[in-house]
Amino acid sequence: MTHPRRLAAAEEIAAKDVQGRIRVVTDPDPSGPPTALRTANPSWSCVGDAATHHIVFQDDVVLADGFFPYAEKIAAAAPGEAVAFYEGWEGRNSGVVRLGALTGAHWAYAIDEHVPSLALMLPAEVARSYAQFAAQHGGGWPYDVVVQRCLKTLGVPVRLAVPSTVDHDDVPSLAGNSKHGWRRATYFSDSAGEAPTSECSSFSVVPFYQYGESKCAVRYGARWEYLDTDRYLRRIGLSDSCDAGFAGIGQRGLPTVVCRQAWLTAFATGVAVADLTSQSPDPAVARAVMDSLGPGGLCEEYTGMELLPMIPKIRELALEALESGIMARRAAGHRAVSLTGVTGTSSAPVVVTGGSGEFGAQLARLLTDAGCGANFSERLDSLQGQEVRALIHLGDRHGSGPGVADVLAHAEKLAVERVIHLSSADVYRGADADACTEASLPTTGPRDVEARAWWDAEQVCLLWGNETDTPVQIVRLAEQVGPHAPSHGVLATWMLQAWTRRPMVLVEGRRHQLVDHRDIAGALAAILEGPARSPIYNIASALYEESELAQLAAETARRTPWEQEPADGAPFPPSMSTALITAETGWQATAPLHSGARAQAQWLACDIHDPGPDAPRRSANA
Repeated sequence: MTHPRRLAAAEEIAAKDVQGRIRVVTDPDPSGPPTALRTANPSWSCVGDAATHHIVFQDDVVLADGFFPYAEKIAAAAPGEAVAFYEGWEGRNSGVVRLGALTGAHWAYAIDEHVPSLALMLPAEVARSYAQFAAQHGGGWPYDVVVQRCLKTLGVPVRLAVPSTVDHDDVPSLAGNSKHGWRRATYFSDSAGEAPTSECSSFSVVPFYQYGESKCAVRYGARWEYLDTDRYLRRIGLSDSCDAGFAGIGQRGLPTVVCRQAWLTAFATGVAVADLTSQSPDPAVARAVMDSLGPGGLCEEYTGMELLPMIPKIRELALEALESGIMARRAAGHRAVSLTGVTGTSSAPVVVTGGSGEFGAQLARLLTDAGCGANFSERLDSLQGQEVRALIHLGDRHGSGPGVADVLAHAEKLAVERVIHLSSADVYRGADADACTEASLPTTGPRDVEARAWWDAEQVCLLWGNETDTPVQIVRLAEQVGPHAPSHGVLATWMLQAWTRRPMVLVEGRRHQLVDHRDIAGALAAILEGPARSPIYNIASALYEESELAQLAAETARRTPWEQEPADGAPFPPSMSTALITAETGWQATAPLHSGARAQAQWLACDIHDPGPDAPRRSANA
């Protein structure tokens, strides 16, 4: 697939197949807005009648020697799967390729993310179905996200080549991807070799370095959680070992934050390797995969020329951290990640309920990380006979989860010691103040209909507390930011518009107060640490002007234009003061909200269409 401006390059790639099976397909509307999605439909639709598989190459690829015989062999060995011959160093799946290489795997299954589509092979019948799926569900989404959604809907697994046998040629992107910086394969071989096995590895913990942050993908059943690596290491009891190793690294001629995040990623990778094999990684392979760690994590922040001198320094640091992680895990022994926070696990003193189940389970895990053992439960009747110290209810005016009355009835049966009801800043809609404290609302309640609904739920909780002599506290949340946050917020709405190439509509005069999902957990942990004090607290992380929030959405999702319109007279929620909770508990917002917004944007693009554990799956050998 190519643009007419790159026709010569595409024809050169096509000529590499001596059997002449490669057809060049050009953009059907070359003067239109640059997007790979438009050329994808005809590219996936021209499947040969006798073909069992169909490969689409983008026009900026470098093929390993012997690529086509190698591709034929894996097509025969894994006929029902998608095969990505390239994985870029900047993605979540870069961590999958590193783990595969370090453990001697030749293939590894991708984790949830846009499917790397630089050189992708699909079973012929799947390729033929792509155009119809894209027409019905594409909706302006990026090409590789549409591919991911198509394959997940059909239950087609995606395997990654280890090493990649296709690399990215460093030329400017016509589809607008150059803003992502220098892009190459995580681990590339210029010779395809024999691919001696079709066995494909699957990993349940995948450390990766992306957008300057070290993260770990951790699988719980059929679901993935993406969390800060230092938080993961605390969960498995190895954070002290990691910190001790890092303290001794000395000056490396790199920014401190780069050293720290690269060390965390490589150390956690070593831990994962030690869990997977007793063999030590091949030194040459380890050097090769750690060569790409720095540019993969930093390619959006630094230019290629800036990264070149950093690569060997990060590589040597990462190799030390890799060995340190392997040794620390072997010395400590294997310790599985606690499933605390997941529905149906053992009892805990704090129970979260209501709202979105995925958000509730995430919140319970974050609370556990903060020292408050917590679980999420959708069915409070299943907790009979258990001792519950505190019940946290996620209020939701959009009808998700059990209602307040049901939750309080169960709380009374369980004889809980404390109830915390999570309400919303929307309770202040229409208030005559620029910044509201917890006491700003009149005793008769707000006049705005939406605000009144939140207020009424709060009053039910407070009245029940008085009647049962149970401490009840209301926590009013600003617009939530992070994975699994309600998708009806302004930031989520704008992110979805940006992802699908629709202009964001800005309203004159609005301001937005946001709260990061990690700050919510930190605030609740601070409240639970001491006795119940004030009955109501406001929680927020940051305040944004309208254009500042639009810029955040564009930076963390996709660059998109925006339009301005005058206010229509509807009330805006004023900002909330958080001075009270800080004074009484010492809590302050600490989570980097830009990071939470990035995680939310990725979740909206790559994770919310997950069919779930009960969805039918296509057999790997179908």
